[in-house]
Amino acid sequence: MPYSEPMAETMRADLGVEPGLSEKKMFGGICFLLHGNMFGGIGKEGALYRPGKPNEADALELPGVTPMIMGGRKMGGFVRLDDDGFADHTTRRRLTEITLGFVASLPPKG
Repeated sequence: MPYSEPMAETMRADLGVEPGLSEKKMFGGICFLLHGNMFGGIGKEGALYRPGKPNEADALELPGVTPMIMGGRKMGGFVRLDDDGFADHTTRRRLTEITLGFVASLPPKG
């Protein structure tokens, strides 16, 4: 099953017109990058965000946010947002703010 284009459109709208924002198709989904650093994306399993390890505990307190598990292993600094959480504008907006703050603090990639 491919990623949800309506979810991708919602994430695009949440991100707005950030300078340095780009998109890349990866892993059967779409990833959003800020100055070459992964912000998050939409895949066949839903929404993924990168709040970073320093902000992971805060992100996990939001409704519908769970640790990112890939290949049976927890991916530190990354979280998933379930469909109900994604549908909630307040939750999604807060997670976007946390994630943008972290990713914007990273050095740009060439």
